[in-house]
Amino acid sequence: MKIADTHRSTLLFETRLPTRYYIPKLDVRMDLLIPTDTVTGCAYKGFAEYWSVDADDETVKDLAWSYKTPLPENVKIAGLVAFYNERADFIVDGERQTRPKTKFS
Repeated sequence: MKIADTHRSTLLFETRLPTRYYIPKLDVRMDLLIPTDTVTGCAYKGFAEYWSVDADDETVKDLAWSYKTPLPENVKIAGLVAFYNERADFIVDGERQTRPKTKFS
């Protein structure tokens, strides 16, 4: 099931992590996202809120996140949604991406 489709992603490059694709909420099926109580903090981005994804009779916990008010050096991702590409299928420019292996796999 397609959860997001965009031509307007903002790419964020982080040390020792795969490129993260931050997507406008208008391009995300927000009706498939279930808010969770998970909150994480990052010294470079601020505090993120999380959603689980309910698709095809399966719930993937904390698959997506967003920074409502990121720190000034990352304001470009404010309100955008990112997904763990370790746990979801990403198709970029028509090509399915290999799922990276990280601590979030």
